[in-house]
Amino acid sequence: MSQETYDVLVVGGGPSGATAAHDLARAGKRVAMLDRAGRIKPCGGAIPPRAIRDFAIPDHLIKAKINNAQIVSPKRRRVDMPVENGGYVGMVDRCEFDEWLRERAAGAGAEWIRGTSHDLERDPDGTAVITYEPKGGEGLQRIRAKMVIVANGARSDLAMQAIPGQGHPKCVFAYHEIVKVPESGFDGQRCDVIYDGRTSPDFYAWIFPHGDTASIGTGSAQKGFSLRGATAMVREENGLAHVETIRREGAPIPMKPLKKWDNGRDVVLAGDSAGVVAPASGEGIYYAMLGGRLAAEAVQMALATNDAAALKSARKRFMKDHGKVFMILGIMQFFWYRNDWVRERFVKMCMDKDVQRLTWESYMNKELVRKDPLAHVKIFFKDMAHLLGLARA
Repeated sequence: MSQETYDVLVVGGGPSGATAAHDLARAGKRVAMLDRAGRIKPCGGAIPPRAIRDFAIPDHLIKAKINNAQIVSPKRRRVDMPVENGGYVGMVDRCEFDEWLRERAAGAGAEWIRGTSHDLERDPDGTAVITYEPKGGEGLQRIRAKMVIVANGARSDLAMQAIPGQGHPKCVFAYHEIVKVPESGFDGQRCDVIYDGRTSPDFYAWIFPHGDTASIGTGSAQKGFSLRGATAMVREENGLAHVETIRREGAPIPMKPLKKWDNGRDVVLAGDSAGVVAPASGEGIYYAMLGGRLAAEAVQMALATNDAAALKSARKRFMKDHGKVFMILGIMQFFWYRNDWVRERFVKMCMDKDVQRLTWESYMNKELVRKDPLAHVKIFFKDMAHLLGLARA
């Protein structure tokens, strides 16, 4: 049984874990990346231009470039929200994208270990040990590490062991089907976002193009709601019921960052394990990768200073830059996703050009737009008018 001690063990090889492993390996740390092979998270696959820039995503991974979002209301009102000035949202296939991220981490020097994590233990000297079952079933193995980054999903038992008492993050359960798109009659540069209580009572359904395939799915936190049935409805109503289904996937998507991301000693959470998926939109790839990078930087600081308090910087920095956006999106989800009456008014509000412009600018650059305060004031009063039913839907 090997007693080799890594500088850092990253548990999870999705966008967050693979980014952390890549950054740490490039920084010269001895890194192990433990990943359960074969798991693909249901995801629309959208990545904004800032993610492409910040994380050097090559163009060959971009399966489609979306220049318009069509918002669909319960009454089938369709509102186009075109991206201005030639901008676009990149769409990736998570099956290919995640594997490329893991290969990039391994290429940078991270040791890629395929297996399923089990427990956090301690050696007599206090060093963290993660037990895991290797792919192929060779019995439990052990990995020792000075620091551990847990990035293995929203329902991570390992995260709960490392930081007990706060439970799992609040989640929406998502389900999607990857389908082969028709050769004609399908707009591969438009994503559809469907706000309709029949297809999601508290979230939304979607059709997101991926080149010659598309992700069709929905999400809900309501127990007993049929995600498969709702997805079948979306397919039927959009002429996609009989196209080939390539694969089906489902998983919880966290909707609120956890209050604590580190154990004050040698473990820090990242990605879904920390709850960093945007409320209302469910966008997670950019925030996962950023969380992985911040966790990696926090771990490097803790190793360099021998001060575990540095681990707190991951959450502190993330919330400083994005906490206000998450709060606003959470309020938006609470008010606008409650029933079809308010959903209809929400979609009507999306026709407003100020709403469209500020929405795209904030999404593309991942920061609140402050340069046009008058537009924000106008939107506030329009928002209140629709919420109170004073504006016609």
